[in-house]
Amino acid sequence: MTTLPTFHSLRGAAVEAISAADLAVKTELAQEAARRWQRRTLSLRSPLDRPVPLRPGRPEKPVLTPPTQVKKRSLGSLKGRIALLHSIAHIELNAVDLALDIVARFASETVPNSFFDGWMKVAFEEAKHFRMVRQRLNDLGADYGDLPAHDGLWQAAHDTRNDLTARLAVVPLILEARGLDVTPALQARMRETGDFETAAVLDVIYEDEKGHVAVGAKWFRFLCARERKDPAATFQQLVRANFRGPLKAPFNDIARAEAGLTPSFYRSMTASTNLS
Repeated sequence: MTTLPTFHSLRGAAVEAISAADLAVKTELAQEAARRWQRRTLSLRSPLDRPVPLRPGRPEKPVLTPPTQVKKRSLGSLKGRIALLHSIAHIELNAVDLALDIVARFASETVPNSFFDGWMKVAFEEAKHFRMVRQRLNDLGADYGDLPAHDGLWQAAHDTRNDLTARLAVVPLILEARGLDVTPALQARMRETGDFETAAVLDVIYEDEKGHVAVGAKWFRFLCARERKDPAATFQQLVRANFRGPLKAPFNDIARAEAGLTPSFYRSMTASTNLS
């Protein structure tokens, strides 16, 4: 059984989980904090909480490199499937920390407790995803850390650390929504290659990610309504100020719309038009 650090509140648990370099501790603590918060046996904040770290705890491996130096391999080979799973594991690990960070960093915001309900459910499911993908890597004779990975995902958290609305625009409504765009093709490719086990893992991730984007869209719209701002126009303004590069088509319009992210948000911001 994993020994968890002591914490005194939801924010304190999130801080400890973000800080943990042991990934078994990180994922178990994220899930245990979600359980206790759901049962309402945790306060939101405590004077004993440690400060939110600027960077999450990480093991020595994988080696972090610029995105351009992460090799792409054919998904038809075992090495290619391992590389894909490794990159997904890295995304899911960052997603755990991003969900925890939005709870810890914005625990003093004037939002309902249901805001934290949503994000702790996201943290719980991202921890589940990381474990599933890591287990599938193990099944294929590999492990998380065997290959290099890039550090671009956490940059989005750092850039939006002082603005909750910007954080919601960039993390769930761009980074998570991108998963809705690319995952169906990966699911189909895994089935074509006969790797039904990996396809089944991707099925779980895809269905859960719809809910994660929906949590982001719900609270983004909530904050915009409170300030009497147009959500689509505000999204575009925040993305131009806080996101590096254009949004990439093609878009999974149906899955995005089901999650509350309609084309009016992103259609005008593809590579051909996002010049700012």
